[in-house]
Amino acid sequence: MAKSKAESFDFEKALENLEELVTSMEEGDLSLEDSLKAFETGIKLTRECQGALKAAEQKVQVLINENGDTEDLDLTGSDD
Repeated sequence: MAKSKAESFDFEKALENLEELVTSMEEGDLSLEDSLKAFETGIKLTRECQGALKAAEQKVQVLINENGDTEDLDLTGSDD
């Protein structure tokens, strides 16, 4: 059986790649073209990571609801 995109996504590796991109951009040794490519790749990685986190959050909520504990949790990090 083939894995879905979410199952095959390596969050830790994507985050590591994103950190490497940020470091290389902060060092300022990249050409403008390479900086733009790095930025584009970084945006893509960020969106993929956000999607993986959202999917994980939804899965946790489903598991909580299946166990009868249906209290909604605020996972946004706001201190309202």
